[in-house]
Amino acid sequence: MKAQIIRSFGTPSVFQLEEIAKPEIVPGYVLIQVKATSVNPIDLKIRSGAVSGIAPAFPAILHGDVAGIVEEVGEGVTGFQPGDEVFGCAGGFKGTGGALAEYMLADARLIAHKPKNITMEEAAALPLVAITAWEALFDRGQIKAGQNVLIHAATGGVGHVAIQLAKWAGANVFTTASSQEKLEIAKRLGADVGINYREESVQDYVQTYTNGKGFEVVFDTVGGENLGRSFEAAAMNGTVLAVAARSTHNLSPLHAKGLSLHVTFMLLKIINEEHRKHHGEILKKLARIVEEGALRPLIDPNRFTFADVGKAHQFLESQQAIGKIVLQNAW
Repeated sequence: MKAQIIRSFGTPSVFQLEEIAKPEIVPGYVLIQVKATSVNPIDLKIRSGAVSGIAPAFPAILHGDVAGIVEEVGEGVTGFQPGDEVFGCAGGFKGTGGALAEYMLADARLIAHKPKNITMEEAAALPLVAITAWEALFDRGQIKAGQNVLIHAATGGVGHVAIQLAKWAGANVFTTASSQEKLEIAKRLGADVGINYREESVQDYVQTYTNGKGFEVVFDTVGGENLGRSFEAAAMNGTVLAVAARSTHNLSPLHAKGLSLHVTFMLLKIINEEHRKHHGEILKKLARIVEEGALRPLIDPNRFTFADVGKAHQFLESQQAIGKIVLQNAW
């Protein structure tokens, strides 16, 4: 089969198109004919060597997100059969093969049937970001109807999904972005209030929208200095959810307000095999929400094929993308 391979860490130019052996089916797995994948920030980090500890062995096939058609089913798999359309975040990390190939061997616990009302490309945009948003908002944050929830980075991969899921759960959804264009997109996704963080300080918007009390739940999908702003925006005894906490911070604000901080790193359940079943269960729930019309991926209009994977990585690194960057299986 054809595959985009990396043999060393480096810039987007390290991808090489090669012919390699098609994976052989094993018990508990399915072989997927790959139709589409998407790029996530973690894919950039793995390719560059920034997180070498979770990278697959060389020669490596990257990308976890996949949408495609089941080609073959391994012994012991009961939930899928050849011809099924499926999606998931099923590899591209330590101990697994990725989606940048014609076929992907995937643990059946990490996939679900693709929602019937979206395309393969749309389905490939969802798994990593939607599982991350679900684990943060519901497994960790336990958000409830009527709560004031602030979500940073309205049109980012995780942020745009989190807006829709929080709204589906009945929360009052506030979100931040850097431009009016992005805030208008956020409103269409279901946000009740859009905040231009370049024009309003945290103190200002906390006063305007919560009468100075702060937000019960703050979902920080950005990290870095923004995590400090999330502490500032949270209400007394509030909850801060984070997906990017590789940084050093003064925890005094957490003590002063009695805050809870929950960090979500969804790859842990892929790398630690005994926890994989939970991802498949989340994907089933997400598929139903998509089919109800309450969740759709926001996809950047710039489209790429597997042959263009280096350009897709460059585009995500440019920070110009709005929503997810999707690649179609074409060579």
